[in-house]
Order: sequence, then structure tokens, then C-alpha cells
Amino acid sequence: MRVIAGTARSLPLKTPAGPDTRPTTDRIKETLFNMLQPYLPDAVFVDLFSGSGGIGIEALSRGARHAYFVENDKRALACIVENLQFTKFAEQATVLRQDAVSALYGIHEHAVDVIFMDPPYDRGYERQVLQALRELPWVTPDTLIVIEASLSGDFTYLPEWGYVLEKEKRYKTNKHVFCRKV
Repeated sequence: MRVIAGTARSLPLKTPAGPDTRPTTDRIKETLFNMLQPYLPDAVFVDLFSGSGGIGIEALSRGARHAYFVENDKRALACIVENLQFTKFAEQATVLRQDAVSALYGIHEHAVDVIFMDPPYDRGYERQVLQALRELPWVTPDTLIVIEASLSGDFTYLPEWGYVLEKEKRYKTNKHVFCRKV
């Protein structure tokens, strides 16, 4: 795995060993960031269920001002810290070792520009996060929320929960769901 573009372009990133993390492939990451690029300059980016930190680091490399990395797994957390030091983005990052919902209450920003989450598929974690995000003042109608999910993931509840579905990008193995709080 590597950084695709920006100031840290081509730098390799470490990933934790084992089945608990599934790094986003370079091809999917490139497609995702082509869609996110307009939102990144000087952005505050939140990377939930961070794994190795590759998504948040890509955001920093492409111009985000600050990124929050939220991860529970000790091995993955060590990779995030090492990758941030290697890419020289440690000063622009806040790493939170907590579950995703608890960590949201430790973020004290006026507004966040992009929230990306890649939870374990089909376990309902994205629902818990979306429920919490509805209450947080730093999540505005301008905040773009991106969820990586299985192809079978159902998001028909979004309008009922106060979100508007902007786009769904499907790949062979998974999809990205783009939404905003109304």
C-alpha cells in the first residue's frame, strides 16, 4: 500500500498483519480521492475505523489541514503512528485510540469538512456512528460523510435519520456511500 498523490506521493505505508484490517486498494482509493479532491484543500478530515491510516494520510498528502485517526486495535494504531511519522504528517494529525462513537465526542472543531468511515462490513457500526453524528455541532450540512460498505449494505434509512444520499459509487467488492446531514 502507498500514498497515491500529493506531497507524500509514492511513499509506502505499513499495514497491520492479520485479518482484522482490509486496506483499501490503490485503485479504489484513487477513484475515491478523485471524487473527494474538491473538498480537501485546508480541510479537517476524520478517518474512522482507520486501520493503517492510509485514507487520512492520503487526505493530508492532498492538502487537508488536519486529520483525526480513530482506531481501537493496538497493532493498527502502531501502524498509524509509524506511517504518520514516516510521511511527516504527525504534526497535522490527532490519533484517538477509542471506539468510533466515543471518539466523536473528543473532537472539538468548529466544523469538519469530510468524515470517512470504513467499519467492519454488515455489523451495524455505521448506523451507530450516523446516529451520533446527528447530535454533534461540528457536523454541518456542508460536512461530506463517506461510508465504505459491502455491496449489500442498506442505506434506505438515511432520509428518515436526517441525511440526504448524494451518491453511491459501486465497485466489484464494495461501495462508497456519500451523504450529508440535512
